[in-house]
Amino acid sequence: MKTNAQQTSSSYERARRKVDDIKGFYGHLLVYLFVNGVLLFTREDFNFLIKGDSAFGNSNFMNWLNWETYGTPIFWGIALAFHALSVFGRNPFLGKKWEERQLRKLLEKDKLD
Repeated sequence: MKTNAQQTSSSYERARRKVDDIKGFYGHLLVYLFVNGVLLFTREDFNFLIKGDSAFGNSNFMNWLNWETYGTPIFWGIALAFHALSVFGRNPFLGKKWEERQLRKLLEKDKLD
Protein backbone atom coordinates (compact mmCIF):
# COMPACT_ATOMS: atom_id res chain seq x y z
CA MET A 1 0.00 0.00 0.00
CA LYS A 2 1.32 3.42 -0.94
CA THR A 3 1.56 6.24 1.54
CA ASN A 4 0.20 9.72 0.86
CA ALA A 5 3.70 11.05 0.15
CA GLN A 6 4.35 8.24 -2.37
CA GLN A 7 1.02 8.87 -4.12
CA THR A 8 1.71 12.61 -4.30
CA SER A 9 5.20 11.98 -5.66
CA SER A 10 3.86 9.50 -8.20
CA SER A 11 1.14 11.92 -9.30
CA TYR A 12 3.69 14.69 -9.62
CA GLU A 13 5.97 12.51 -11.75
CA ARG A 14 3.09 11.55 -14.08
CA ALA A 15 2.05 15.20 -14.41
CA ARG A 16 5.65 16.22 -15.04
CA ARG A 17 6.02 13.60 -17.80
CA LYS A 18 2.77 14.78 -19.38
CA VAL A 19 3.96 18.41 -19.36
CA ASP A 20 7.29 17.35 -20.89
CA ASP A 21 5.42 15.39 -23.60
CA ILE A 22 3.23 18.40 -24.43
CA LYS A 23 6.25 20.70 -24.49
CA GLY A 24 8.04 18.25 -26.80
CA PHE A 25 5.06 18.20 -29.16
CA TYR A 26 4.90 21.99 -29.39
CA GLY A 27 8.65 22.11 -30.05
CA HIS A 28 8.18 19.54 -32.81
CA LEU A 29 5.32 21.63 -34.26
CA LEU A 30 7.40 24.82 -34.28
CA VAL A 31 10.32 23.11 -36.02
CA TYR A 32 7.89 21.60 -38.57
CA LEU A 33 6.36 25.00 -39.33
CA PHE A 34 9.71 26.77 -39.58
CA VAL A 35 11.52 24.18 -41.71
CA ASN A 36 8.63 23.57 -44.07
CA GLY A 37 7.90 27.29 -44.32
CA VAL A 38 11.48 27.90 -45.41
CA LEU A 39 11.39 24.96 -47.83
CA LEU A 40 8.15 26.07 -49.44
CA PHE A 41 8.72 29.80 -49.65
CA THR A 42 12.19 29.45 -51.16
CA ARG A 43 10.89 27.37 -54.06
CA GLU A 44 10.64 29.42 -57.25
CA ASP A 45 7.56 27.58 -58.45
CA PHE A 46 5.81 28.48 -55.17
CA ASN A 47 6.44 32.20 -55.54
CA PHE A 48 3.61 32.65 -58.03
CA LEU A 49 1.17 32.33 -55.12
CA ILE A 50 2.87 35.19 -53.30
CA LYS A 51 3.04 37.40 -56.40
CA GLY A 52 -0.68 36.96 -56.98
CA ASP A 53 -0.38 35.39 -60.44
CA SER A 54 -3.25 33.23 -61.56
CA ALA A 55 -2.54 29.57 -60.90
CA PHE A 56 -4.20 28.36 -64.08
CA GLY A 57 -2.47 30.89 -66.32
CA ASN A 58 0.95 30.01 -64.94
CA SER A 59 2.90 27.21 -66.60
CA ASN A 60 4.65 26.47 -63.28
CA PHE A 61 1.37 25.48 -61.63
CA MET A 62 1.71 21.82 -62.56
CA ASN A 63 5.23 21.80 -61.12
CA TRP A 64 3.75 23.14 -57.89
CA LEU A 65 2.25 19.71 -57.27
CA ASN A 66 5.46 17.69 -57.19
CA TRP A 67 6.66 15.26 -54.54
CA GLU A 68 10.07 16.89 -54.23
CA THR A 69 8.37 19.96 -52.83
CA TYR A 70 5.50 18.46 -50.87
CA GLY A 71 6.74 15.02 -49.86
CA THR A 72 8.54 16.32 -46.79
CA PRO A 73 5.64 18.38 -45.37
CA ILE A 74 3.10 15.64 -46.10
CA PHE A 75 4.99 12.75 -44.53
CA TRP A 76 6.37 14.85 -41.69
CA GLY A 77 2.84 16.15 -41.12
CA ILE A 78 1.57 12.58 -40.80
CA ALA A 79 4.32 11.85 -38.25
CA LEU A 80 3.38 15.06 -36.42
CA ALA A 81 -0.26 13.94 -36.31
CA PHE A 82 0.80 10.63 -34.75
CA HIS A 83 2.91 12.55 -32.24
CA ALA A 84 -0.14 14.67 -31.35
CA LEU A 85 -2.27 11.54 -30.90
CA SER A 86 0.34 10.01 -28.60
CA VAL A 87 0.48 13.17 -26.48
CA PHE A 88 -3.14 14.30 -26.41
CA GLY A 89 -4.95 11.01 -26.93
CA ARG A 90 -7.35 10.03 -29.64
CA ASN A 91 -9.73 12.94 -29.24
CA PRO A 92 -8.20 15.91 -27.43
CA PHE A 93 -11.29 18.08 -27.79
CA LEU A 94 -14.04 15.68 -26.81
CA GLY A 95 -12.20 13.47 -24.33
CA LYS A 96 -13.09 12.26 -20.86
CA LYS A 97 -12.54 15.64 -19.22
CA TRP A 98 -14.95 17.25 -21.67
CA GLU A 99 -17.54 14.52 -20.99
CA GLU A 100 -17.21 15.02 -17.23
CA ARG A 101 -17.65 18.80 -17.58
CA GLN A 102 -20.74 18.33 -19.72
CA LEU A 103 -22.24 15.84 -17.28
CA ARG A 104 -21.61 18.19 -14.34
CA LYS A 105 -23.20 21.07 -16.27
CA LEU A 106 -26.29 19.04 -17.10
CA LEU A 107 -26.63 17.71 -13.54
CA GLU A 108 -26.37 21.21 -12.09
CA LYS A 109 -28.87 22.48 -14.63
CA ASP A 110 -31.30 19.73 -13.56
CA LYS A 111 -30.85 20.72 -9.90
CA LEU A 112 -31.84 24.30 -10.74
CA ASP A 113 -34.98 23.22 -12.66
